[in-house]
Amino acid sequence: MPKVALIAGTYSPDRCGVAHYTARLRSELSIDTIVLTTFEAATDDPAVFGVIKDWSIKSLPALVQAVHRSKADILHIQHAAGTYGFDRAIFLLPILLRATSWNKPIITTVHEYGWWEWEPKWFPSQLLEQLKQWGQHRQLWDREDGFLLTQSAAIITTNNEAEKVILERLPEAKVHRIPIGANIEVANCESARQKLLDDCGWSEDMIAIAFFGFLHPVKGLETLLTAFQTVVEQQPKARLILIGGVESLALRGDDAKRYWTKLEGIISDLSLNDTVHMTGYVPSEVASVYLSGADVGVLPFNHGVTLKSGSLLALMAHRLPVIATGAEPNVKQIPPRDSVALTTALLELIQDPAERDRLSQQGFEFVQQFDWKSIARSHQEIYRSVLPYA
Repeated sequence: MPKVALIAGTYSPDRCGVAHYTARLRSELSIDTIVLTTFEAATDDPAVFGVIKDWSIKSLPALVQAVHRSKADILHIQHAAGTYGFDRAIFLLPILLRATSWNKPIITTVHEYGWWEWEPKWFPSQLLEQLKQWGQHRQLWDREDGFLLTQSAAIITTNNEAEKVILERLPEAKVHRIPIGANIEVANCESARQKLLDDCGWSEDMIAIAFFGFLHPVKGLETLLTAFQTVVEQQPKARLILIGGVESLALRGDDAKRYWTKLEGIISDLSLNDTVHMTGYVPSEVASVYLSGADVGVLPFNHGVTLKSGSLLALMAHRLPVIATGAEPNVKQIPPRDSVALTTALLELIQDPAERDRLSQQGFEFVQQFDWKSIARSHQEIYRSVLPYA
């Protein structure tokens, strides 16, 4: 079997969804893998190597050397702009590797695409557009990711939206769509309900509504808390648990602390201290227990929820009926930033156990296709397909 070197912008699974995805994928692959990342992001895992300081262009020579030293048969780049600090230098890596006689296959997983073109103010816009079109038409580079995709033997996308845009721009590209899986496994805990009640200090007759994921201003939490205040007025037994930490790649340090404090302030101002519980970061096993003990899942993201959300898949895997913004099937859909619609949806599910059961079963059956073992098998098939001796 081949040895695969994975390049990851960061490798902090507890703070980054893409890093968690990469770690989860590695755990299911039945081949030898290593990770090349920054010194700061490297972990105690002996197969994770910090090889560069950052993702600036100055670090590229050291990264090229690290790839050569890896003796890998395949280089697999996991790309999402934020994990590389929104630095574009990684887009030059393929041609630098080719220039230094590294001729082994490159695979790129594109976690997001179609929104981040290079448009520097100092470069004449008309000339830049001509260069983008000229190179893209000849499949030399693409207007968003430079040489990253055109130099890849295979491109993996995790969602239909990215796949569609890539094929519009690079119709000859070999694109494979492999959806992500739930970001936590379902823990085997028969006493999950009691554990949730004990940890939150709630009574047995309550109905628990669960949000799961990093706490961030784009997640619609302010809308959720406003809606929940009205829900509690009409359904005093309702309780809300926010499962997840606030510290992430997208919200760090003092900014994270300020947002946590802001949420605490909103909860206090709305007189919800006795009915809302924020867990902070908890291990995946604990998060799974809380989800298993809950009654309803809710994801009111400001920009809508898609199947790129491991949190959505996790709620479904835990058999929760889900209320969510966006247009994904198998959930009770609501518009973003609409506390009245969210209030109505929550009250309807609280009052209708049969509808909760229907959505729960529908979502659980739907999520079975997002199985990590199947995801790993699909990757290994692609690895074999790009090797000349496979």
